[in-house]
Amino acid sequence: MEFQKKLVGAETPIPGVIIYDLPVYGDNRGWFKENWQREKMIAAGLPDFGPVQNNISFNDKAGTTRGIHAEPWDKFVSVATGRIFGAWVDLREGPTFGQVFTAELDASKAIFIPRGVANSYQTLEDNTSYTYLVNDHWSAEAEYTFLNLADPTAGIQWPIPLSQAEVSAKDLGHPHLADVRPMRARKTLVLGADGQLGRALRKAYDGNPNVEFAGRQEFDLLNVEAYSARHWRNYSTIINAAAYTAVDAAETMAGRKAAWAVNATAVGRLASVAAEHLITLVHVSSDYVFDGSRTEHDEDEPFTPLGVYGQSKAAGDCLVATVPRHYIVRTSWVIGDGKNFVRTMADLAGRGVQPAVVDDQIGRLTFAEDIAEGIKHLVSAQAPFGTYNLSNDGVPQSWAEIAADVFELIGAKRSVVTGVTTAEYFRDKEAALRPLNSVLNLNKIKATGFQPRNAKAALEQYLTVSQASVY
Repeated sequence: MEFQKKLVGAETPIPGVIIYDLPVYGDNRGWFKENWQREKMIAAGLPDFGPVQNNISFNDKAGTTRGIHAEPWDKFVSVATGRIFGAWVDLREGPTFGQVFTAELDASKAIFIPRGVANSYQTLEDNTSYTYLVNDHWSAEAEYTFLNLADPTAGIQWPIPLSQAEVSAKDLGHPHLADVRPMRARKTLVLGADGQLGRALRKAYDGNPNVEFAGRQEFDLLNVEAYSARHWRNYSTIINAAAYTAVDAAETMAGRKAAWAVNATAVGRLASVAAEHLITLVHVSSDYVFDGSRTEHDEDEPFTPLGVYGQSKAAGDCLVATVPRHYIVRTSWVIGDGKNFVRTMADLAGRGVQPAVVDDQIGRLTFAEDIAEGIKHLVSAQAPFGTYNLSNDGVPQSWAEIAADVFELIGAKRSVVTGVTTAEYFRDKEAALRPLNSVLNLNKIKATGFQPRNAKAALEQYLTVSQASVY
């Protein structure tokens, strides 16, 4: 065993499997090492995998060989005493299925094994203690995948032939690689899947068997029991597309209660689940968390909501921000499948109505399909966690200018749309205060490689595709 090596992690041929040199300090009395030190090891490339259990396997004899088992949790393996020959086989769904890596481990080495990568070892010395941290508790209901120790496809060259080793009959009876059912990836759960963003996410993830969609029937955010009814370790990501969005109704007694229940209390429960189980939580925010006094809003602007809806959304954002793995996607002026401003204007144009439309609120439209694609990009690209503004791109406009564009695009005269101030439009009406400027700075999400579509081009395409249902 080599003393006083630097803590260094090295990638292996199996994606996500990282082998570490551990600093070991020794003298005539023995040796000491930090077997697992979160801060240092994360800096050296170890995922922050959140171990919850530490196990030790003691082996009397050299040649003791443990079977090739893939488990539904991550594992950090090291040796306390003795020496092993380790063999790891990727049994996850995907292009690296069947990839093999082998290495010898003594007390100065450790290895991180992601969920679905099968682990096995053979002791090379008597009295070997094999130790491992895992980030979930053992469960008989968990999904396991096994491979035969003697599988010829894997071709593992055991230092002590299996015929001379201590091996259980069960491990020798496991299937060969051709018959192994790969372990499926953790799932993504889309909540609010029947809303306009939820429907866009259904289209964005169409055909992906690892994405599960839940409307209110399948997951009621207001039902406390729903949060304990799933085995959350089977999920890698939760996309919360559900929200209370009735801005004016939120100012009523019943609306206030509903807005806070959905936008804050339920979000807090999701945040707790995500933090506990190391799930990535994706949450959709709103320009209404700001008062609109700035000409452009960036992600770091302090909250200044004007009404109950904005206040409840800001509270939800604060809760999501406590989750180590989170994306808050802040958007504005959402247009999706169903009743919305664009469809209303198209209908008015088709009926020859000459509307008065607010002209002192400035922003950009955001089409639901662009939000869905932006979310998909952030998750798949593993962009840095945090808050991202996401709207369509282009020159900011007022609602009146957008209405005029709609009229023009479907063949009506844009000049028949007249502008009116927000104060005039809502005079003598029960309405929430609205931010006058909703323009979002998009530089941060662009820096991840995502380019939002131009708002005008997206509007034209939207009207072309939905023309049959607009009129």
